[in-house]
Amino acid sequence: MKIVLITDAWQPQVNGVVTTLVELVKEVQIAGHTVEVIHPGLFKTKPCPGYAGIDLAVRPKAQLQKMLASIEFDAIHLATEGPLGWAARSICADHRWRYTTAYHTRFPEILKAALKLPLWVGYAIFKHFHRHSAGVMVPTMGVLNLLSKQGFQQLKPWTHGVDVNLFGYAHEPIEYKPLAHLKRPLAVFVGRVSYEKNIETFLKMPFHGSKVVCGVGPLETDLKHRFKDVTWLGLLPRTELAKVYSAADVFVFPSRHETFGLVMLEAMSCGTPVAAFPVDGPKEVLLNHQTGVVKGGVLSEDLAKATQSALEIPRHFARQRAMEFSWEKSSNSFLDNLVSAHCQDWVG
Repeated sequence: MKIVLITDAWQPQVNGVVTTLVELVKEVQIAGHTVEVIHPGLFKTKPCPGYAGIDLAVRPKAQLQKMLASIEFDAIHLATEGPLGWAARSICADHRWRYTTAYHTRFPEILKAALKLPLWVGYAIFKHFHRHSAGVMVPTMGVLNLLSKQGFQQLKPWTHGVDVNLFGYAHEPIEYKPLAHLKRPLAVFVGRVSYEKNIETFLKMPFHGSKVVCGVGPLETDLKHRFKDVTWLGLLPRTELAKVYSAADVFVFPSRHETFGLVMLEAMSCGTPVAAFPVDGPKEVLLNHQTGVVKGGVLSEDLAKATQSALEIPRHFARQRAMEFSWEKSSNSFLDNLVSAHCQDWVG
């Protein structure tokens, strides 16, 4: 199969969406398929307002049209709702090509936090974007149910995975030199320092050890100034990130609006248990929906208590739960959700 993947999120950006798509392309190619990735690096770009490090294509439709006319493809997937996603959506409508989309990020909540845009307006915009999609792929059943209630159609489950070799198991926390001077236990957060991550809840909560943040983003300068007792590591290569996970005693995930949360799986793969709120992303990662058992961490509305309790979770429990996820399974689910671009059954 020849697949066109159109995305506003791609390297050198560093976030969960990029990680998901890079791993997806790798696995789909291993399975024998061809993937053409169309990303902002192929266009004239401008920085996304308020999000340093994220460049967006500027008026890409004409160039994108030429690209799509020059290649053969069986399926089209629009991974994101940015300028490339909207341009591709318009082109597909013009040609009556069927396509799939994905709902990686709860942008209505981000827009409310960053711009005070009412939630109903945000959901109306994104429902319109996905309206003609033949399959809207979502990473959790919680998000699927949420979008269903908002009137989204053609929703398809698509869970994610983790590279258990890159994020190798440490049966006890390792000594990582940049953190070796800190008082244990070490509570670590990894992710963009941005509105939707709710990082301030983690930074404010009582904890008898040391707190570490690994990541960059629009709130970084303000939070670093206000929380000087926190160790800020900035942006690290993934191989170095694995060492940070392995050095941690507990991984704290304070977000309430995450669609999945790959960083939790990465930490758990290294053996580090997770403390999180009982919301969609963490429940998908930690909760076995068949048995109702939480494995590899603690879910609680009291994040400080969850963090303390997670310190008692055996590290091999976290690793075992992470091993239940794989990028191979994720890519197979993605392929099953694709549709033929040239089928006459246009979703209109």
